[in-house]
This record gives sequence, C-alpha cells and structure tokens, in this order.
Amino acid sequence: MRHGTKLEVAYFDQLRKPVSDDVTAIDVIGDGKEYLEIGGQARHVIGYLQDFLFTPDRARQPVRSLSGGERARLLLAQMFSKPSNVLVLDEPTNDLDIETLDLLEERLMEYTGTVLLVSHDREFINHIATRSWVIEGEGRIGDYVGGFEDWMRQRTSDPWANMQKTEKQGDACAAPAVVAPVAAPPKKKKLSFKDQRELDALPALIETLEKQQGVLTKKIGEPTFYQQDKDTVAKTQAELSKVNLDLEKAYARWEALEGPTDE
Repeated sequence: MRHGTKLEVAYFDQLRKPVSDDVTAIDVIGDGKEYLEIGGQARHVIGYLQDFLFTPDRARQPVRSLSGGERARLLLAQMFSKPSNVLVLDEPTNDLDIETLDLLEERLMEYTGTVLLVSHDREFINHIATRSWVIEGEGRIGDYVGGFEDWMRQRTSDPWANMQKTEKQGDACAAPAVVAPVAAPPKKKKLSFKDQRELDALPALIETLEKQQGVLTKKIGEPTFYQQDKDTVAKTQAELSKVNLDLEKAYARWEALEGPTDE
C-alpha cells in the first residue's frame, strides 16, 4: 500500500447514487467536453465509453433507456475517469452482470494505485486481493497475504503465532542452521451437541443473509428509491444495517466454532 499526504480518493459504494435520467452517458462522463485526460493521455469521450462496452449509439441515449448493467458500467466509467491513487469499493459486485464484473476485475488489475474493498464475493476477492484483513472476533483483525482461499488455508493456525514464528525464523537466518521440530497440527474443538448443530446450520444461515443483503442493496440502489416517503426509506436502510450486522455475527460465530482448541 502506498502512503502519502497527496491522496486522491475515488469511491464506489453499494448505494450507487443514481445520475439524472434525462442526461446521456456522454454528458455524465464528458460534462460538456469532447475529450478527457486519462492516464496522461487525451481520450475522446465516446472512445472512452467504448472501453466500458457502450456503442456510440448507446452513449448518446438518455440514462432512462439504459439497462441496469449499463448504468453500473456508466458509474464505473465515471469513477475511473477521475484522477485518483486510492479506490474505496464497498460491495462493488452487488447486482453486476457477468460482462460488467469482468470489466471491473480487468480495470482493477490495471489500476496502479491502492484499492481498499469490502466484499462478500469470494471469487472476486480471490481474483483481486493481494492482502486481506479479516475480523476474527475477540477484538482481533487478522492480516493475511492473498485472497479468500489464501485466508482459508492460513486461518487453521493462530496468525499471531505465525507472525512470531516468522520473526524467529528471520533471526535464525544469521545463526547456524537449526532443525526445528515440526509443530503438531492444532486440535479441533470438541463441540457439544448444541454447538455442533449450530455450526451445521451456519452455512445455510449465511447464504440466506447474503441473499437478503443483495435484495435490499438492489432495492436501495434503484433510481426511485429515495423518491419514497422517509419512513419507508429509513425502514429499508435499517433492515440492510441489521442484515449486515447479523452476517458479521454469523461469520464470527462460524470462525469461533470451527477454530482450533485453545489447549
């Protein structure tokens, strides 16, 4: 991760503030100009939009005529058109079609700055993340190299113990070689009948919560959502907050039940 004081941050959040239905994609990206400066080079607005799968004809259509996937691509095009060295992405894959998801992954792989993302999309994390911070309960945040599958492989042992082991190995490099004994694998917890039933039920619960999260996020992202009365808007937002919290608790509980014994 790059550090510095001259940070230019771009955001792509799950609420995805809609643009006006009356403007065109060209209006949104060009803002009255024919050319953009992208990566230090001048790009024609229509040519730039073609990178995001807009034909010249679709780029000239009002936003109201665009599909959900096209609207998502337009917001991505808008984000990547702004100068930035840090991208903050909050559940960026929610409700994206396959074409848009592939496009997002391709753009992020080419991005030269720092990307901070929050996502429950395991495949997306595997493809994009080079480092993962995982909330592991008991006030600890695990720091792992790689994506979701890398975390799954590493999480069977205590990350803090791994850190100490690495430090000791680093110190040993300057000393004569010493053959260290192979550590015994961590013992799996012996669960009570009640806890085992809870663990068995967690995958289905997590799947249900993730589906609810997707439905609510899609509802909030609709262009007409904020045209409803305030009580309806607040109720839906509160439901999404509760689902997000329940999902975090379910993951934390799953980790607690599946983790190795403390012995």
